[in-house]
Amino acid sequence: HVQLVESGGGSVQAGGSLRLSCAASGHAYSSYCMGWFRQAPGKGAEWISSIRSDGSTSYANSVKGRFAISQENNKATVYLQMNSPKPEDTAVYYCVADSNCDKPEWEYDFWGQGTQVTVS
Repeated sequence: HVQLVESGGGSVQAGGSLRLSCAASGHAYSSYCMGWFRQAPGKGAEWISSIRSDGSTSYANSVKGRFAISQENNKATVYLQMNSPKPEDTAVYYCVADSNCDKPEWEYDFWGQGTQVTVS
């Protein structure tokens, strides 16, 4: 199993910046694919971004060009840099991980507890 703990959420003004962190621990997390989802009040979970073990990244159109996913060299921490956030980015952000990178991200086995981001 892999444990994921998010941090870095909070309140930010529109047009500012915020960086979320996800600390991974447990079995063989360095070979896992990881990513971020978010869930706004009254809405379903939305996939935001993913990073594979080879370092390749992908983004939802809603955040492309504004958000950036990255990973520490030891792959123990994944970041989501949020630049120029908008009020519609307000949501609980979840870190996700799985050993099977061929799965759709919404089927990833491991989820963190989430961190609230509020953009005003």
